[in-house]
Amino acid sequence: MATTELYTKGACVWVPDPEAVWVSAQLLQNYRPGDQHIPIQLTDGREMEYPVLPPAGLPPLGNPDILEGENDLTALTFLHEPAVLHNLRVRFLDYSSIYTYCGIVLVALNPYEQLPIYGEEVIDAYSGQDMADMEPHIFSVAEETYRTMIREEKNQSIIISGESGSGKTVSAKFTMRYFAVVGGAAQQTSVEEKVLASNPIMEAIGNAKTTRNDNSSRFGKYIEIGFGCKGDIIGANMRTYLLEKSRVVFQVLDRSYITPCITASH
Repeated sequence: MATTELYTKGACVWVPDPEAVWVSAQLLQNYRPGDQHIPIQLTDGREMEYPVLPPAGLPPLGNPDILEGENDLTALTFLHEPAVLHNLRVRFLDYSSIYTYCGIVLVALNPYEQLPIYGEEVIDAYSGQDMADMEPHIFSVAEETYRTMIREEKNQSIIISGESGSGKTVSAKFTMRYFAVVGGAAQQTSVEEKVLASNPIMEAIGNAKTTRNDNSSRFGKYIEIGFGCKGDIIGANMRTYLLEKSRVVFQVLDRSYITPCITASH
């Protein structure tokens, strides 16, 4: 929590907005403990009195302009919801980057289109490089995992999580593609396609349309990839775990589409 001494005239803050979620504003005077309101000016020129009473309290402070577009969220002076959302937005719109680090975690935005950043030339660029030396990328995480496995001769795990339609399956495909290329198997077989296609019947039963994904899976996936002593892929398998004991379905207002009525249980 920022100290009240930082809330001085001209300081940048974030205030809630019903449409934009958060908008930037500037303090018009110093905040004094006990003030119930503080005058602010929004970026569009409007002035308003911002209430500082609980539960809202003082508005979150903005980061210095020099930190805009940082490739690691942990480098931000103030790390809170509006700061994270703004930094991801700047990187996506101004830097055309869908990836951002948050320490050892890689945050990915789904662009909902094909991007030319997954070819073998990009894989070659990340191969053998440290995460700190390269721009955030799914290949950087895969490289760190692969090299740690080879160096320490211990199993490694990559956890890919996100809401429906966030791009988890695609991220898993690119990760496996990276392992296939650096392990020398890219020209022999499409490893990622074979692994992900290993259980189509379960997917057909468990998938359903949601508001954000026409083919949303009801299963968690555990993909296990086996490597040989030379670092090449020698096998793989995928296990599925039912995430919901039952599906509550209904008919949408548009009668041209009816959600399939499926009840699944352990």
